[in-house]
Amino acid sequence: MEFELMASMMCADFSNLGEEVRMLDEGGIDSFHIDIMDGRYVPNFAMSLNDLRVIRNLTKKPLDVHLMVEHPINTIELFMESLHKGDTIYIHPEAEYHPSTTLQKIINGGFIPGIAINPGTSVETVQMMLRIVKKVLVMSVNPGNAGQMFLPYVREKYDQLLKYKDSMDFDIYWDGACSADKIREYAPLGVKGFVLGTSLLFGKSRSYGDTIKRIREMKF
Repeated sequence: MEFELMASMMCADFSNLGEEVRMLDEGGIDSFHIDIMDGRYVPNFAMSLNDLRVIRNLTKKPLDVHLMVEHPINTIELFMESLHKGDTIYIHPEAEYHPSTTLQKIINGGFIPGIAINPGTSVETVQMMLRIVKKVLVMSVNPGNAGQMFLPYVREKYDQLLKYKDSMDFDIYWDGACSADKIREYAPLGVKGFVLGTSLLFGKSRSYGDTIKRIREMKF
């Protein structure tokens, strides 16, 4: 069974970032997930534009940029200038007055458009945008901090999106509290990729390569 694994880089060791990227790259990670926070849309600051630029220069693999910022249309060009064509940019629909305009700007720039859906955001409120985007990042925890507990009521959201994904042509990605049992349960149902953080990848005794290999070899 094929599915994508993305490394949540806000959980990496920033005192040795180059080596972290190298080990993840060689270990078989599919892409690098970059969480950008402005301290306003979410009550935290995470990675910066400079962090993104450093990681972009350290790997040839795709970047998934998750913008947890207010009114991303005001700064989207700064991020686009630092990325490669074909990288992904996620926005939160609630953070923008006219999210479809921002998504169109992402598309026009040659990037993959995505939306991130908070636990408290209903599928119904973003349904029309599902026809525009190629990726939907479902937050299984409240956005802003790593190491949170999975919110069980989000299961219903995955079930709803799985019904729409083929007819509306988008892929579903899991972000937050991603453990092995969640991958084992949802990959066969059609969730395309999983963001790996402290629940499964970072801060463990195994090497990144060993962990990634074990995940891919899980029995379903």
